[in-house]
Amino acid sequence: MSRQVFFYDAPDRFVAGTVGLPGRRSFYLQATAAGRTTSVALEKTQVAALAERIDELLDEVVRRSGGNAPVPAVSPAEMSDTAPLESPVEEEFRVGTMALAWDGEDQRMIIEAQALVELEADSDEDLADAEERLLQDDENGPPMLRVRLTGTMARAFAKRALEVVNAGRPPCPLCSLPLDPEGHVCPRQNGYRRDA
Repeated sequence: MSRQVFFYDAPDRFVAGTVGLPGRRSFYLQATAAGRTTSVALEKTQVAALAERIDELLDEVVRRSGGNAPVPAVSPAEMSDTAPLESPVEEEFRVGTMALAWDGEDQRMIIEAQALVELEADSDEDLADAEERLLQDDENGPPMLRVRLTGTMARAFAKRALEVVNAGRPPCPLCSLPLDPEGHVCPRQNGYRRDA
């Protein structure tokens, strides 16, 4: 069966968002264009890492171009997107690996999110070979979401993604673990319950 690629070139909307209450949220990337929407699930840490890497890559593009690349230093206020995810959120797949690249010719950020797959190998060397094959653009590979964004859209995506990640449960001032609404057992207080 050939690989299913959900491709969006300059989508109308590309955002990270959540479903559920803090502490029990599910995270998604969602692309929308021409009446179609694709949602893929991923972990909170993956959203944070993606946003940080996008900002780092855009900063590097600006630095290498001497400030001539069409990439804003910060996300423009008019690009702010605080709307919820498009409903219903129908998960196409759970993200395993992600990749970023900058297309200098078209001045576009390329984001790829590939479905999580189980790799079976008899040794570490076999596992490395399996991982290398996975990263190749194989027509029989796992499903993939591929999005091409302008520098401005990518900056706006990264800003919202970090806001979504940080909108969860507040951290404990002593141990930095998340505080639950029903209280928190803090290891820095020898496990005594501390109400939020």
